[in-house]
Amino acid sequence: MDLDPASATDRHFAEVWRDDRAYLLGLASRMLGDPTEAEDVIQDAFGRLARVQLDTIDDVRGWLAVVVRHLCLDRVRSAHSRRESPIGATFPDRYRSAQGGDPADRVTLDDQVQLALAVVLDRLTPAERTAFVLHDVFGFSFANVGDIVGRTPAACRQLASRARRSIRDGAETAAVEPQISGHRILAERFIAACTGGDINELVAMLDPDVAGAATMFGFGPLLSVEGRAEVARRILRLFGPTTDSVLVPLPIEDQPGVVVFAGGRVFAVVRFEETGGVINHLDAFVVPPVPRV
Repeated sequence: MDLDPASATDRHFAEVWRDDRAYLLGLASRMLGDPTEAEDVIQDAFGRLARVQLDTIDDVRGWLAVVVRHLCLDRVRSAHSRRESPIGATFPDRYRSAQGGDPADRVTLDDQVQLALAVVLDRLTPAERTAFVLHDVFGFSFANVGDIVGRTPAACRQLASRARRSIRDGAETAAVEPQISGHRILAERFIAACTGGDINELVAMLDPDVAGAATMFGFGPLLSVEGRAEVARRILRLFGPTTDSVLVPLPIEDQPGVVVFAGGRVFAVVRFEETGGVINHLDAFVVPPVPRV
């Protein structure tokens, strides 16, 4: 469908087309590697936007970024047949075997994380779901889970146990349409900025007085920085396009977050604290490298 912004009756829609189309086209082009397909995705995304009330969306650019990313993932998914597996013991092996860089791998990781989060979605609390996913899916120890969520290891163990009981009680797993929540939008914008090395977009997401810290499990603090310019530079140094990282949204209890894959393994979990869609603090928990044998 061809959309002419000049013919749009809604002035706000025309402004969004003018201000955000280039940004979204760049995002789609990086994911698909094909300008023609990227243009098709943008047309589709704006077509969907035209069918909703703009005044009900707090962050239109973020909403569109979520839609564009999932439309791109759908296109990549349709070009690659993959063997699906249920939640369970096969998950960690499949995560470790994934490599960054190929859009198909990003699809695989995104699908697996979203499937893990969809397990008895309506029956687990955010705290139970987070403890279950971090421990049972990604293999973090309960001590490390406690560091990430700010709870004791015993409390995390109990949360994961309750989650397993809910799963054993017969709830079915099902693929669900990702919710375009404020947390999801923030995580997707963060991922897009890191993937594209867009420091200006990162800075726009950060509070002027933002603080960031990175900790390596078993070794303690790595760094602590303040101010959005320096925090943005550090983020790109850790997770930018030159690092070949793959980032996937992963809510951490009641806060947005991402899980980072690099070198075929889980590299880090990043938890954000945000107010009004702006990040005022972030913590990166880095997994130590596997020792060479």
